[in-house]
Amino acid sequence: MIAFDALLEIAGYSLVVSLAVGAVAAVVLRRSRRQRVTVSVSVVLVSAIVSVILGVLTVSWRMFLSPHDLRVALVVVACAALVSTVIAWWLARGLRRDAVWADEMRRQERLMELSRRELVAWVSHDLRTPLAGIRAMAEALEDGVVRQHDEVAEYHRRLRQEADRMSSLVDDLFELSRIHAGALRVSTGTVDLAEVLSDAIASTAPLAQASGVVLTSEPLAATPVVGSEAELGRIARNLLVNAIRFTPSEGTVAVQAGSGDGTAWFAVSDGCGGIPTEDLPRVFDVAFRGEQARSKEPGVTGGGLGLAIARGLVEAHRGNIDIRNVDRGCRITVQIPATP
Repeated sequence: MIAFDALLEIAGYSLVVSLAVGAVAAVVLRRSRRQRVTVSVSVVLVSAIVSVILGVLTVSWRMFLSPHDLRVALVVVACAALVSTVIAWWLARGLRRDAVWADEMRRQERLMELSRRELVAWVSHDLRTPLAGIRAMAEALEDGVVRQHDEVAEYHRRLRQEADRMSSLVDDLFELSRIHAGALRVSTGTVDLAEVLSDAIASTAPLAQASGVVLTSEPLAATPVVGSEAELGRIARNLLVNAIRFTPSEGTVAVQAGSGDGTAWFAVSDGCGGIPTEDLPRVFDVAFRGEQARSKEPGVTGGGLGLAIARGLVEAHRGNIDIRNVDRGCRITVQIPATP
């Protein structure tokens, strides 16, 4: 048996070596704490391995082992160090991936929280405006300030318009909440994209006429696609309304469509004057409106939800939507799977 004094000596040498290696590792970690997670984890694990190796070598040297026994100890320690290093590197990579994923999730959560705050601010503003108008007109009618039949009829018309505006905003919020909650379920079938676009153009033609915008479309050939007629119609209407809203009077909004390579597409081009390049990636974000100066009707630009809803519905159809600047305006293109 090993004497107690020898055990104390072995423990002392091991402790001294471990403390020395630990101090060096602490200095390295302090200087590299802003580096990758892989580096930090590797330093910790390698320091433990080095501590064991140096401890074994020191104790073996103090015990005056024979050359044969020392070689055996070195081979055992070297194999253990090699395996431990490989395992440490593998674990560090896994921890790094987890850390990167966690950072990305936190970043997404911050962006979503910021988006929610912006949405609440925009919606609060857009609801206040029609509510104030409704209240003012209702008080005028109640107090008898407006008495003439034509004036009363005009007030009633405006009340209905403001109520419709609020109803449209609430519908958009409900649709957007379904998209963000993952509760949107699209019942797909074979739909003629040409008919959907024709209906959308017909429904938005009065808005274009009232705004002094020329709404044009190329002859649309029958194009069967896989999708929901109601949701595809809403996508088209949202894009058309957005294009008409930001196109100045006597401007043009053009609709094009086609198919190929298993996909069908349609595009809406407007005359908004273009969007700054740095803003293009944010166009489909909730409540993004860009420069108010682009609108011919400042302050009457909707809730900023139409394009966000369009993107959610397109993605629900397993399609793609993108925007780019073209001559004197923007062009939004939607691609969805065609019928096999």
